[in-house]
Amino acid sequence: MRKTKELSDVTVDFDALERLLSTRYSCRGFRPDPVPRDVIEQIVTAAGRAPSWCNAQPWQVVITTGEETERFRNSLLDTVDREKPAPDMPWPESYPGATGDRRRTCGYQLYHAVGIARDDHAARAGQSRENFRLFGAPHVAIVSSEAALGPYGALDCGGFVTAFMLAATSLGLASIAQASVAAYPEMIRAHFGLAASRTILCAISFGYPDPNHPANRLRTERAEISEICDFRS
Repeated sequence: MRKTKELSDVTVDFDALERLLSTRYSCRGFRPDPVPRDVIEQIVTAAGRAPSWCNAQPWQVVITTGEETERFRNSLLDTVDREKPAPDMPWPESYPGATGDRRRTCGYQLYHAVGIARDDHAARAGQSRENFRLFGAPHVAIVSSEAALGPYGALDCGGFVTAFMLAATSLGLASIAQASVAAYPEMIRAHFGLAASRTILCAISFGYPDPNHPANRLRTERAEISEICDFRS
């Protein structure tokens, strides 16, 4: 018979999870050192335990290493310079209410961290371009789902992305999920030989963080429980 967990064990598990959730951040400056293959496999295996509707597990990831990361980085930058964004999944039409306030605050905090004035449009554009340099990361994971699964496939993949980043954090790595990269899905499918039926959802750039990069001092705020939860009884 399976033994029920002691309360102390449950508390330890919760504390560990909360610590990972609290320490994970969006890394915008990486060291060039590659992550060993077995560590990457640990991350992907752990992330694959994420729940999904009917256990469909719709996520597929292409992960680059070494010279392939550089080839993709250069191809992406070239595409950004020549083509307009055309994501498979439409970007939000707007960020109403508190979502817009949080988005603006995040942007202002980032510019402040890297020393960019609000009216310095050239510097802001340069910082935005860092997205397509993958912030110097030695690896990127391209996350896709079958188009036929629609938004529910994307929803399931969101769980995978969260689990991937938490697993990376637990192993001393850092990461950043990037919708910006997914704005060029045709180029991504062509570059990696992916089927037209694969919806490109996002990228996850990851590796060892550069502790001296000013952007890595940024820690975003979180809403109070009263703002996100409505208890009914």
